Amino acid sequence: MAKPLFRSIAIVSIALCVHQACDAAASSRGVWRCGSTYTDQPCKGGKPVDVADPRGEADRHAADNATRHAETQGAQMERARLKRETEAGDRDRKAAAEARRMALAERRAAAVERLQQARIRKLEREPRKSTMKFKGPENRTL
Repeated sequence: MAKPLFRSIAIVSIALCVHQACDAAASSRGVWRCGSTYTDQPCKGGKPVDVADPRGEADRHAADNATRHAETQGAQMERARLKRETEAGDRDRKAAAEARRMALAERRAAAVERLQQARIRKLEREPRKSTMKFKGPENRTL
């Protein structure tokens, strides 16, 4: 008979110890507002803050699902943004390369044009040289 009574007393005392430990842990896990910051340690002039979640299990589950959904959408949006930025960067690099090619072609064309103009000016300044075939008016026979 002593054994069942001893077991009952042991179970009750263990339950009381667990209950007291939970109460002590809950009271030490409080949140304090210290000025404009929050901490889990009491501070001078700090005020305890009640952070208990009044929502039910269904509400918490719905909020967790909404958070996961928002995170998934955010990740998708980030990937889409990064893809657009990469494509825009590629377009910009291609456009810059094309602009450099066009500028080089324009410079080459301008250099060729200047060279041709210089040749024309030079030919206009120099008198034409006579050739052996040219016969002046004094050598003409009528």
